[in-house]
Amino acid sequence: MTLKFMGKKQGMARLFDKDGNHVVCTVISAEPNIVTQIKRKDKEGYEAVQLSAIKVKPSKAKNVTKPLQGHFKKAGVEARAHSAESRVENAEEYKLGQEVGAGYFADAGFVDVTGISKGKGYQGVIKRHHFAGGPASHGSGFHRHGGSCGMRTSPGRCLPGQKKAGRMGSDRVTTQNLRVVKVDEEKQVIVVEGAIPGARGGLVYITKAEKKKSQRKK
Repeated sequence: MTLKFMGKKQGMARLFDKDGNHVVCTVISAEPNIVTQIKRKDKEGYEAVQLSAIKVKPSKAKNVTKPLQGHFKKAGVEARAHSAESRVENAEEYKLGQEVGAGYFADAGFVDVTGISKGKGYQGVIKRHHFAGGPASHGSGFHRHGGSCGMRTSPGRCLPGQKKAGRMGSDRVTTQNLRVVKVDEEKQVIVVEGAIPGARGGLVYITKAEKKKSQRKK
């Protein structure tokens, strides 16, 4: 069981390893997460820790509801914009107000990153589902359509669940087994190899990859 750490996608960059190989990376802003709630088995029925991240700007403080204001006040911390709960084996290892920074992933090796993918708006079947489309020659009358999806019955009908045009993107996506290239606790950033879901500035959830996944990629 691992903590669900919250950060912000800053963008992509490139680094060079000790052998001079070009490594494409993503930089994640990893402002320290604060423990704002601890759940124990004898009271709540299970062991868990709630982390909260990204301080609420003074101009947005009025948007924090009174129940949340009381929740953060009880933990003795400033209001945060996002919170996430993680199951742990022993909640006694944590205490209210404790900070969990980028150093938590210093020895992780590999991580899983979850975020909301970029929204593409309303798209056709070729972009959304990779349909082949029709002939590109003049006069074909069928270029980028989805084709017939009905049947020769009376009355005819289209079965539900078929691939159609519609809204694309803005889905919850998890990218697994991303190698941790660098952890800078002073600058509060985590650099991982490859791309992660979402646009720049988007919220992402980072967890340590399971040991069996890490062993797969060396």
